[in-house]
Amino acid sequence: MDVIDGTLSFGREYVLPKVAETDLARWVALSRVQGLGCVSFKKLAGHFGDPTEALSASTAALAEIAGLDQSVIDGLRNFSAWDEAEKEIIRAERAAVQIVPFTDSSYPARLRMIADPPPLLYLKGEIRREDEKAVAVVGSRSTSDYGRRVARDLCRGLASLGFTVVSGMARGIDGTAHETSLNAGGRTIAVLGSGVDRIYPAEHDKLYRRISENGAIISEFPMGTRPLAFNFPARNRLISGLSLGVVVVEATEKSGSLITAALALEQGREVFAVPGEVSASRSRGAHRLIRQGAKLVETVDDIMEEIAPQLMVRSGKVVSAPRRTLPQNLGDEFQRIFGLFQERPLQIDEVIESSGYSPSRVSEILLELELQGYLKQLPGKKYTTEQ
Repeated sequence: MDVIDGTLSFGREYVLPKVAETDLARWVALSRVQGLGCVSFKKLAGHFGDPTEALSASTAALAEIAGLDQSVIDGLRNFSAWDEAEKEIIRAERAAVQIVPFTDSSYPARLRMIADPPPLLYLKGEIRREDEKAVAVVGSRSTSDYGRRVARDLCRGLASLGFTVVSGMARGIDGTAHETSLNAGGRTIAVLGSGVDRIYPAEHDKLYRRISENGAIISEFPMGTRPLAFNFPARNRLISGLSLGVVVVEATEKSGSLITAALALEQGREVFAVPGEVSASRSRGAHRLIRQGAKLVETVDDIMEEIAPQLMVRSGKVVSAPRRTLPQNLGDEFQRIFGLFQERPLQIDEVIESSGYSPSRVSEILLELELQGYLKQLPGKKYTTEQ
């Protein structure tokens, strides 16, 4: 589509084209200014109420911003690719992709606070307020049965406590984290190292659709961007930036998951690691994190010990860890019996008496809840929700 003729004056020494009348066009243009990285963008955001004002600011006004390189000023003053900005908006609309600017209310608040937030996000699906309570679960693409089992247990537990699970939709642990969260009735966010319209890896096409329908897929990269290797370290800072903490399940010594963990530390996030088999190469990265001070994780309660103090209300009181819940697809009998354990552990005879169900039916339900990781059996036929 050709740029519409005409101009729009912003009352400064520079005149923007007619297409710049729309807020979204200015944001897409700002994200494409040559030399303007995310750190420089944060400086603009700290100086202007609306960062897109930088596109019409004078050279002298831009020079007043502390630490803003001349190359950025030149890029802002010389930007002319307005037709590409307009075409990008059209591409997003046709793919049912939402473009979320930095100042939009649906832009994740925690991500906005990092040192290098993207000017805008491409979104497939929906970001909700409840997604602020998020934990990232990442790990090796080449994972073990043990790693997948631990990831499933942790993500099932996080989902039952109302946490959104964030990961990168890669093979291995990432895919397991997303799928388990969805199966448990929870929320999940996938952060891509490609355009949000590019499914990578290709075999995750069904998972991609499930996430977009029941969570969110986001990217900072323009539509159609290929999943090139150098995109993924940048992607990882968004995974940690969205989260209260990052859990590394399995990782080699050169795993990208260690980059995510390092970024999490820089951003002031909690870092967790799951111990693995001593001789396995995929355990070395997680073990190194533990030696460096990462919290050792065996169950979701180990995560909650560190995360719970961050869940503060405005009164300054610490919010207690939320009660575990079951996914809605489990029937009323399961919900009723599971609810009995919210206050304390119970013996099987107490469950039979309180529920009114037959001993055989109670045993059947307790076994299923135990197999799915919602209950743990203690000595003496006693069960508890504590894992």
